Amino acid sequence: MFADLRDAGRRLAERLAAHASDKPVVLGMPRGGVPVAAEIAERLGAPLDIIVARKIGCPWQPELALGAIAEGGHRVVDDELIAATGVDPAELDEVLRREAAELARRVERYRAGRAPVPLRDRVVILVDDGIATGCTARAAIAAIRAHGPRRLVLAAPVASRSAGRELGSEVDEVVVGSDVPLVFSIGEAYADFRPTTDDEVTDLLDLAAERVASRSAPAARQEEAR
Repeated sequence: MFADLRDAGRRLAERLAAHASDKPVVLGMPRGGVPVAAEIAERLGAPLDIIVARKIGCPWQPELALGAIAEGGHRVVDDELIAATGVDPAELDEVLRREAAELARRVERYRAGRAPVPLRDRVVILVDDGIATGCTARAAIAAIRAHGPRRLVLAAPVASRSAGRELGSEVDEVVVGSDVPLVFSIGEAYADFRPTTDDEVTDLLDLAAERVASRSAPAARQEEAR
């Protein structure tokens, strides 16, 4: 459906164009969600930031999501699935410690000392490269809600219909480029789904920050002239 992440972002941005007048903040979920979000932020003239979330995988089947964690200590877990898999509490705690350490590493690496963009009373557009189960998105939503946004929009180029329906009750709006009936590999929606690197994430954030600063400079000079 999409050539690559940037193509997906440009096409998804068309569906979000009406939000430009809301002066939104666009948050990408690293890593793959950031190239998508960067295209949307540029199209809407919006600041770009990140919200980092990590899946809590089953110890012996990492792709099976038992829950997720996000910045600010927010955590969601599937108690029924944990009980069904028989995961020992000590094993779960080990996975949580490992993922929390990786989450902290990514926050430090990507923000590089930059303060997060304020979200209170703002329209926030949360972007990922795709939503299969919605587990990490749910943790990210909880983290964003804690900052008091006026409106929260969840956007992804592709999502499973089940996840879209379930997450629709947790946000104000869901915008999806294409939905599919079953949980699937997100990569199947892209001709080129090569992994996004840490350096690519930081480069996109730096470029977006420079763009916002360049737009703010003329307004600041006009204010000084007054």
